[in-house]
Amino acid sequence: MRRVLLIALLLPALAIAAPLTEFPLDDAVPGGVAVVALPQTGKTAPHAEYSGQHVMTVRHGGHWYALVGLSLDTVPGPKTLDVNVPGASDIHIGFTVMPKEYPSQSVTIADPQMVDPTPEQLKRIDEEQQHLSKVMAKFHDVPAPHISFIWPAPGPESSPFGYHRIFNGEPRSPHSGIDIAAPEGTPVKAPAAGWVADVGSYYFCGNTLTIDLGQGLYSVYCHLSRIDVKKGQWLKRGQRVGRIGATGRASGPNLHWTVRLNEVPVDPHVFLGNNAPTPPPTTPPPAVTMAAPANTTAASAATVRAPASVTTAAPAATTKPNH
Repeated sequence: MRRVLLIALLLPALAIAAPLTEFPLDDAVPGGVAVVALPQTGKTAPHAEYSGQHVMTVRHGGHWYALVGLSLDTVPGPKTLDVNVPGASDIHIGFTVMPKEYPSQSVTIADPQMVDPTPEQLKRIDEEQQHLSKVMAKFHDVPAPHISFIWPAPGPESSPFGYHRIFNGEPRSPHSGIDIAAPEGTPVKAPAAGWVADVGSYYFCGNTLTIDLGQGLYSVYCHLSRIDVKKGQWLKRGQRVGRIGATGRASGPNLHWTVRLNEVPVDPHVFLGNNAPTPPPTTPPPAVTMAAPANTTAASAATVRAPASVTTAAPAATTKPNH
């Protein structure tokens, strides 16, 4: 048995010299990404795991870092990263997850099936979520994953990541991505280079494109009016992949953008750096009124009213499905 070396190390926030557009932010909070410095300096990538889950490792400035996606239900406090360095003893590296509170947002929905789907719809939803989870469970160990994102569509952020959603007075799962408001037909671009992992039409998400960026990092676009790429296709950063729509369960044309890292949704802003648009002044989250779903081909493109999509990850056990 190999001797295990325990390093009691609680890393502070890393001061990374590279521009934000080249390396992710260290944001060790629920829904964020912990950037953990690793002891190895050679060219061979170390193997790192968090709670038994293989996590991304990248080389930057001659040093290795682990990028750990933290779920929104992560309990703040000390955590441990297990690192296997070739030719050396296993190492346990400590880091701390800080607390973060997300606002709540009330959504009024006219169609009751958008709040309480029928048993047949719930079966479909469950099958789709299992399929998408299987797609994004794959870990392609590429040596240099693309971790610097561009803003994918020319529009403002209309609903931030992590909002606690209350539908018709009933709590639902938190918002698993961000929404970008723009007229129907607005082009959508790949945030970084990667492969098309999945293309499909889903109950909540509508026309959905999933891009594999390597090492467990995925970009998911929902509610598209059309998708212009095929499964297995290699995409360049900034390549047009589709157009904004209102398919699935959305209050109007918008792009719901989810980023997943080691199988959990994380805030896309972590990977945007200076490429993110300037946010508006902080205001309380607006209430959203959603009419019954319109025909997916007849959504108006004339006016943009910062619609909120209601797409989420798989529903938590204590709540009903959220979208």
